[in-house]
Amino acid sequence: TETNGDMEAAVDWLRTKGLAKAAKKSGRTAAEGLVAVVVDGGKGVAVEVNSETDFVGKNAEFQEMVGGIAKTALGVSDIEALKAADMGGKTVEAVITDKIATVGENMSVRRMAALEGDTV
Repeated sequence: TETNGDMEAAVDWLRTKGLAKAAKKSGRTAAEGLVAVVVDGGKGVAVEVNSETDFVGKNAEFQEMVGGIAKTALGVSDIEALKAADMGGKTVEAVITDKIATVGENMSVRRMAALEGDTV
C-alpha cells in the first residue's frame, strides 16, 4: 500500500492523484457539453460547460453539476467570478476539477451570459 494503512494519508494521496489526472487532461479539446439556463426574479443566466464527448453531456451527474453552476452564476457578474464562486464549500473550478478526475474527460466553463429586467 502507498500509505501504509494510514486512511487520512490515503485520502490525500488519492486527491493528489486525481488532480494530476485532471492536469494531464487539460490540454484535450472539450467541444461538447451542455448549456443550463436559470431564471430567478428579474435575472436570468445561461452557462455553457464543455466536455470532450456528448456521452458526458448526457450523464445525469454532469447535468446536475451544470445546473448547480448555473444557479451559482446568478450571484456573479462574469466568468472569472463564476470560476472562483463558492459551490457547496468548493470553488466552481474545484468542482469541475474533481469531476474531471472522476469522469476522466476534460471539462471547462466556456462562457456565461446574464440578463436582467422586469420580464426575464
